[in-house]
Amino acid sequence: QVQLVESGGGLVQAGGSLRLSCAASGSIFSSSTMGWYRQAPGKQRELVATITRSYITNYAGSVKGRFTISRDRATNTMVLQMNSLKPEDTAVYYCNADSRVVLGVNYWGQGTQVTVSS
Repeated sequence: QVQLVESGGGLVQAGGSLRLSCAASGSIFSSSTMGWYRQAPGKQRELVATITRSYITNYAGSVKGRFTISRDRATNTMVLQMNSLKPEDTAVYYCNADSRVVLGVNYWGQGTQVTVSS
């Protein structure tokens, strides 16, 4: 069974930083575009950032310049470094492993809560 294990959420004041991690099984990690998505109460899930197997990154406009996504093939881990956090960043953050092109599968983590107080 594939598992995406997320960690690093929590409560932080506006302007602070948090670091989210997502660990995946090796075969899934190496064949997937990895990404973070978030869902705030009453809103649809939205893309935060993605990173391809070739380390090409893509960011939502609202987080560009504040968040940094990275991946480490040695540990099969993806990281989202979040700086200059704002109250509007408050949401449940989900890790995603998209291997629809290679393996025909797409996996989601269980989600981790990020709360930014004003």
